Amino acid sequence: MPTIKSSLKDLQNLVGKKFSVDELDDLLSFCKGAVEGYDKQTDELTIEVQDTNLPYLWSSEGIARLLKGMIGKEKGISQLAAKKSNYEVIVDKSVSAVRPFIVAFAAKGKKVDDYSIKQMVQLQEKLCENFGKRRQKVAVGIYRLNKINFPVHYKATGPESVEFVPLDFKRKMTQQEILEIHPKGKDYAWILKDAKKYPILIDSSNNVLSFPPIINSVETGKIEEGDSELFFEATGTDLKALNLAANIFAYALADRGYDIYSVSIKYDGKKLITPELKTETIKIDREQAEELLGLNLNVIDFKKLLEKARYNVNGNSVEIPSYRDDILHPVDVIEDAGIMYGYNNIKGLALSEYTTGRTTELVKFVNNVRELMVGQGYQEIMSPILSNKEVLYNVMNLKDFGTIEIENPMSETYSCLRSWLVPVLMDVIAKNKHVDCPQKIFEDGLVAVRKGDSVIEYERLAVVSANVAANFTEIRQALDYIMHSLGVEYSVQEVKHPSFAEGRTARLFVAGKEIAFVGEINPVVLDNFGLKVPVAAFELNLSELFEIIKK
Repeated sequence: MPTIKSSLKDLQNLVGKKFSVDELDDLLSFCKGAVEGYDKQTDELTIEVQDTNLPYLWSSEGIARLLKGMIGKEKGISQLAAKKSNYEVIVDKSVSAVRPFIVAFAAKGKKVDDYSIKQMVQLQEKLCENFGKRRQKVAVGIYRLNKINFPVHYKATGPESVEFVPLDFKRKMTQQEILEIHPKGKDYAWILKDAKKYPILIDSSNNVLSFPPIINSVETGKIEEGDSELFFEATGTDLKALNLAANIFAYALADRGYDIYSVSIKYDGKKLITPELKTETIKIDREQAEELLGLNLNVIDFKKLLEKARYNVNGNSVEIPSYRDDILHPVDVIEDAGIMYGYNNIKGLALSEYTTGRTTELVKFVNNVRELMVGQGYQEIMSPILSNKEVLYNVMNLKDFGTIEIENPMSETYSCLRSWLVPVLMDVIAKNKHVDCPQKIFEDGLVAVRKGDSVIEYERLAVVSANVAANFTEIRQALDYIMHSLGVEYSVQEVKHPSFAEGRTARLFVAGKEIAFVGEINPVVLDNFGLKVPVAAFELNLSELFEIIKK
């Protein structure tokens, strides 16, 4: 979960109210946050925000903005309009193949000090690392506006064709040198792994601003104490995400008293004015809100709750702030109304019905199978139901056969639902290469597969054995033991499977249905996982086997 640092005094000034650390902790519960620590000597707060869908809260300015609504200092959307300017960024079509989009704005106001610089850098890093997928989707740069000669050009150039002095270095370096030598280059070179040209931001006097998404230049990209005019830009692969990042940053700077100036972004054939700061509206049914929350809410009270959450309300139309992109359904807005009301303030109802809970027959069946695996000397693991396509398919030498992907994942590691279990176990073995073999593990759990317009869930069992003698016979015997113990008749047929070794792979059929596959893992897959010992595995569809046995 994102953790931010802030001064208690600064947060009080932003909110416009004094409060103790304990009072703040109570208030933060309304933004799904909590005070994790406070150093009285330095006045430094550590705040953990538990909602990864609201990146605007990853800053003291964003938290303060919500708190002002909650305590009645302000209501509805905090209005922000960017002033017009002649600042211009010209986008060359050469970046379309590597990092196609950019947004920008300028900010002018009071002189920055060490603390405010740290606050800006903190928000920058949170947006880039978490929301921006480690700078791949979104990377942010902040510059000294008075050092830039407009228009600024955003283009892609050869790896050795441009030289500049990057931050934390004293000599000029080419972009290729930066990727090979500079610490930030080494950390983020993977983003440009297959690029033949690299993106560059350069002004009309040929002064380099930065090498997105890697590093800024020393000349313009190092904010100094006393600077009062700033230039913000964000580059990436998702224009919608970039606009959101720009809006979040623009509001944060505006909350500190800066005037925001728009920038014209000229693409080949089109022009954008950023930050866009556009709001959207959604229709809310108050009766639905009452039903979901279990409350009797009149029109005025319901409006007040939403205005506390910083929405504008006009009848049943609710306007969403431009720094939020998490509202997908009316229920999301209704949830915010419930949070502002306070779930602790909702009185519980007495039970009107009594039912006796019991274990389902499928769970009993699965538990029996688990005991059979433990009896064979296998160790059970439990892994997240979320995984990623790299592990499920690419490393397993397999094509996607119906993945359920998360539309806006916060982490590439957990970007989809697992569609089968063997890759998950292989990943566990690969991450435990330091452990002596044999390693014999299993897991039962849900997998989800897309078939046409439907999503089907199965309960499956996967078993993996990694040791110098692991082979088809060993893993087949483990599967045979389960089937014989359950009293199930079955047949086995040799098949080909890209993840398994040819000639050492089979399908198991029960009542004409494919119930399991079993075999030795393909050497290509072993190399992909960096494994030096043979591995054998099987995966059994417990849901379908249970239905067959039940009949």
